Amino acid sequence: MEEQLRYPEVDSFLRSVLQRETGYLKEMEQYAQSHYVPIILPETASLLKVLIGLLKPLRILEAGTAIGYSASIMAMAMPEAGIIDTIELDEDMAQRARENIRNLGLEGRIRVLQGDALEVMQCLSTPYDMIFLDAAKGQYLEYFPEAMRLLKKGGLLVSDNVLYKGLVTCTQPLPHKHRTIAVKLRTYLNNLCTDDRLVTSILPIGDGMALSLKKGGPHE
Repeated sequence: MEEQLRYPEVDSFLRSVLQRETGYLKEMEQYAQSHYVPIILPETASLLKVLIGLLKPLRILEAGTAIGYSASIMAMAMPEAGIIDTIELDEDMAQRARENIRNLGLEGRIRVLQGDALEVMQCLSTPYDMIFLDAAKGQYLEYFPEAMRLLKKGGLLVSDNVLYKGLVTCTQPLPHKHRTIAVKLRTYLNNLCTDDRLVTSILPIGDGMALSLKKGGPHE
């Protein structure tokens, strides 16, 4: 049984007042909907824009490209010198993302890395100002050490879908296919909240988002 985290009427109201995407980004939304490709929700996109506006990151790492929707939104919100590395496991999806990014004129600012997110992260060495985890939820625990290694002090780790349709908070027995992911996400959230290197807040927007600031930035 899923526990209600939000009220549908609140979600509907927020989506009616938030500024929505237009042009080619709107076409990408429509493609994702008709082809059952998961992309970030409007309220999640709006929060990412605000966070990037505040942090002004020059390098972002994203795990989970899909069709390149979130990477494109983040690139447009970044300073013009900003660069995004985004990782996608599926080869066909990675190719479609490259096409979308090229159509938006962002190919010089977004690099799509095709492969397993953990394996790719292990091969990276350049530090990032912000890391956005939006890949396989059951692997966030495995991504975490690499994300911490790659994240600069004062950088922001953003973890999407951490409440898993409310199943993370559910006290009732869950089917096995959901229980494993829910348990892993609970452990992941506990790690975020108890790690002395981080200051973490968990927001019940979209499917749940955790914001973790790595301590030791220039203002500390």
